[in-house]
Amino acid sequence: MFNIITRKTLLEYAKRYPIAANALFEWYHELSKSEFANFNELKAIYANASLVGDSRVVFNVMGNHFRLVVRISFEYKAIQVKWFGTHKEYDKIDVTTVQFKIK
Repeated sequence: MFNIITRKTLLEYAKRYPIAANALFEWYHELSKSEFANFNELKAIYANASLVGDSRVVFNVMGNHFRLVVRISFEYKAIQVKWFGTHKEYDKIDVTTVQFKIK
């Protein structure tokens, strides 16, 4: 099972984007119970997930209306939420360096 660091970050994004809150919580519960050994195993279940460097993975959320950027350590079974936003906002960030920031 994966440890998702931190749940508080997801709650903050759920407040910012209430229309996507249920999808974020669903993602959280699915991934926290998952047992992936590597990206290929994750990709077999989440076909739209993309590996973008620095162990970062991008998930499409709500039919690609939103994007979720996380850093995954398969060895330590840890996922760190880096960024969440609309597809349009995603096009304006550097996915390899973006960090969670409280507005």
